[in-house]
Amino acid sequence: MADRRVLMLTGGLLVAALVFLTWQLREPVGFILSLRAGKLVALILVGAATGAATVLFQTVIGNRLLTPGIVGFDALFIFLQTMLVLVLGGIGFSQLHPNLSFLGEAALMTGAALLLFQLLLRRGAQDIARMVLTGIVLGLLFRGLAEFAQRMLEPSQFSIVQYATFASFNSVETANLGLAGVVIALAILAALRLAPALDVAALGRPVARGLGLGYDRVVMQALALVAVLVAAATALVGPMTFLGLIAASLAREVVPESRHALLLPAASVTGAIILVAGQFLFERLMGQQSALGVIVEFLGGLLFLALVLGRRRL
Repeated sequence: MADRRVLMLTGGLLVAALVFLTWQLREPVGFILSLRAGKLVALILVGAATGAATVLFQTVIGNRLLTPGIVGFDALFIFLQTMLVLVLGGIGFSQLHPNLSFLGEAALMTGAALLLFQLLLRRGAQDIARMVLTGIVLGLLFRGLAEFAQRMLEPSQFSIVQYATFASFNSVETANLGLAGVVIALAILAALRLAPALDVAALGRPVARGLGLGYDRVVMQALALVAVLVAAATALVGPMTFLGLIAASLAREVVPESRHALLLPAASVTGAIILVAGQFLFERLMGQQSALGVIVEFLGGLLFLALVLGRRRL
């Protein structure tokens, strides 16, 4: 039954993608399809990466309320964009090669996350709480530094920073889609190979170790995959903090299974459906160009509050 639900989700994504590509298609067909196809690929990649990363992160920390954004990925991205504009200027920033910019930002965010994980998990996975708290503090630090640097920018440069740090699928560099696709696909495949170990790890450290699982090693591997997935998605379109929470929560409702071999693809497909259907709704039906990121964050924030208040009542 759960397998069928994953297949139904996949079918829903295919239908949504087909409608997104062909809705009110007119001449020149080839040119319009190429534009829509590039945006569609970006929507699917970001949704899949964010959904899978959130399931991995929630399994590792043992909490379904948090997302990888809690450790400061979005703040680090904003800080990097601000410093690039401050150092290079608006013209220099706009002349950066798309592939170089994407790889540099993704590598820096991944490296920073891995360094955080390595330094704070020296005593094993029991330091997860300290890692999360440190990530929150570092996120506040990077956000504060970014705001301080933005005060030194000229108005034109500040507008460039605002545009670069706002999650948008209307300005995705198609040159980066191939690189992002390879990175995200390999990371999701690696996560699926890790799924049986994650099923055991979800039982908790004492139980998992008692069953013979190398718990600390599995946690580090999962966190490394989280860092790669979130860094690639953020470098491609910008930060979307609550998308993963919505995708993971809906996936667990649709596929009420504890097996990660089903949860991971379900969350990935759900995240992609949310973005594709949402972009179609706001762009094609409502004529809005930049509403999707705002609406997703707003609904994600409401979902987070609902989950917190629901647990408190329990």
